[in-house]
Amino acid sequence: MKSGSNLEKVIASGKPAVTAELGPPMSADPHEVIKKAQMLKGFCDAANITDCQTAVVRISSIAAAAIAFQQGLEPVMQMTCRDRNRIAMQADLLGAAALGLKNCLCLAGDHQKFSAAGRLKGHPGAKNVYDVDTCQLVGILKKMRDESKQDGGDPLEVAPKFFIGASWTPMADPIDFRPINLMKKVNAGADFIQTQGIYDMSLFREQMAKIRNMGLHEKTAILAGIIVPKSAMMLKYMDSSVAGVSVPKSLIDRMNKAKEAAGEDKKKARELQEQEGTKIAIELIHQALETPGVKGVHIQAIEWESAIEGIVKAAGLYPRPIWSEPTASA
Repeated sequence: MKSGSNLEKVIASGKPAVTAELGPPMSADPHEVIKKAQMLKGFCDAANITDCQTAVVRISSIAAAAIAFQQGLEPVMQMTCRDRNRIAMQADLLGAAALGLKNCLCLAGDHQKFSAAGRLKGHPGAKNVYDVDTCQLVGILKKMRDESKQDGGDPLEVAPKFFIGASWTPMADPIDFRPINLMKKVNAGADFIQTQGIYDMSLFREQMAKIRNMGLHEKTAILAGIIVPKSAMMLKYMDSSVAGVSVPKSLIDRMNKAKEAAGEDKKKARELQEQEGTKIAIELIHQALETPGVKGVHIQAIEWESAIEGIVKAAGLYPRPIWSEPTASA
């Protein structure tokens, strides 16, 4: 075991892994994290704690991960390259390890321009850092863990033991480069990979065939991303505006049909679309797990954590194997 985390043990067992996502609030109140952690506990092997997703200021991923850990939910602390230089990153990694955290997902991070969306003013003028890229961050974690050395070469008396993750967008442009992009992250030391949300399963399977030919599925654990759709509008937006996401027209038509069945009743339209969205998510989970080389799924019910229990149960992925009960360090 590289970290001894529950997620690592589930993947090593050969059983399909399930990760979920917990978005911290724009508040210093920890109760939202506690409530979401209680919703997710028992229905996933670990939950991503997002790091200021969409570049919006929220409770830090480390603090929220520590809170979730105290609730018995194993966290996957996210760390973006957008906000920290390598000194701050390594300091935060040591601090996270000292708090008992064992999983870390390395990300580039959403550009700060995305923070000003809807009613939010955000921080579109903030200066990003990007001192290192995602592959370099993965390498820094691996060096700290396996060699007990900082990036600069100074020794660590006690090394942080992380199960190292990275993200992958299989269908982003240029699509022919995506397998090479994954190879770089695997070669840097990524133990597991969570993909961007997948709706076009045929195209994903074409990409996975290339990955198998390269032998990458044997060097890392690939978890297929499943973003639970709540409405036809959400699917249309993701298809048109989210990089690397392609939504088949048939899925959008299904959501539109559910909406139209409610007539003028907006509440019922929302409920019917959510019901259809969970059905679509369950179908995608089954299709993803039937794809050779896929070791699990990363289910993202964005600001809808209450949906995870029903989806995991309906997909036949409950109860989850528990190899170690998360307990906060003293």
